[in-house]
Amino acid sequence: MTDAIDTKALIAHAKNIRRTIVEMIYRAKCSHIGCSLSAADILTALYFGVLRLDPLNPNDPNRDRLIMSKGHGVAALYATLAERGFFARDELDLYGTDGTRLANHVVRNALPGMETSNGSGGHGLSLGIGMAIAVRNAGNGARVFVVSGDGELEEGSVWEALLFGSHHQLANVTMVVDQNGMQSEGSTETIVDIEPLADKFHAFGWDVAVINGHDFTQLIPAMRVSGSRPRVVIAKTTKGKGVSYMENKWQWHNGSPNDEQYKIAMEELL
Repeated sequence: MTDAIDTKALIAHAKNIRRTIVEMIYRAKCSHIGCSLSAADILTALYFGVLRLDPLNPNDPNRDRLIMSKGHGVAALYATLAERGFFARDELDLYGTDGTRLANHVVRNALPGMETSNGSGGHGLSLGIGMAIAVRNAGNGARVFVVSGDGELEEGSVWEALLFGSHHQLANVTMVVDQNGMQSEGSTETIVDIEPLADKFHAFGWDVAVINGHDFTQLIPAMRVSGSRPRVVIAKTTKGKGVSYMENKWQWHNGSPNDEQYKIAMEELL
């Protein structure tokens, strides 16, 4: 990727991705719309400004890897991969239908660009650490990016992986935390408070950046950094970003818009 950040183009991609997310989930009458919308800018920044990969050669051994640890936000990943040209957008119409390749959680190799299988939270970073060791041993310069939710940081396996990554000085791995402050049944603060989060990551030996997760001028530079240690980017986001009645409402972790709500959402995302 070049150093230039075309904010206007990125905003347009993110808007397309958000509209696609709403369309997919409305049509399928399924859940996880709020957490997909919060991650849309993170994924846009990665796929259009950070990751070194080729949609026409998705298995290139030298490619960067993206692990969607918050696997329930798969609608955002599907929409982004289609926007980036990994597969035809028409395939998205099959989301939530019988026999589809588009499951409600991430499934490895179900579609081009799907690197891992992720459902239950807390496992993506461990996968990323393993991949980071493998590509470092291969000496091909590939990097690994793990997109995590903040709710899954309550899982102990995450902290084991953080310890392992710092011990082995895996500078080729970056964890991006979609910190929207919400999980399936409420706020992370009231369920299991994870703050002070940056201090915790520092204590585990990782470089840390805290940014606005909806600002491409902050997202892309923070994720392009390469140093001598593994890196965490804490991206402060809004659950349901872009749709006024969904924003900061944990109930939209599982909800699906009705006809009127769909119409309002699509109007707001124009």
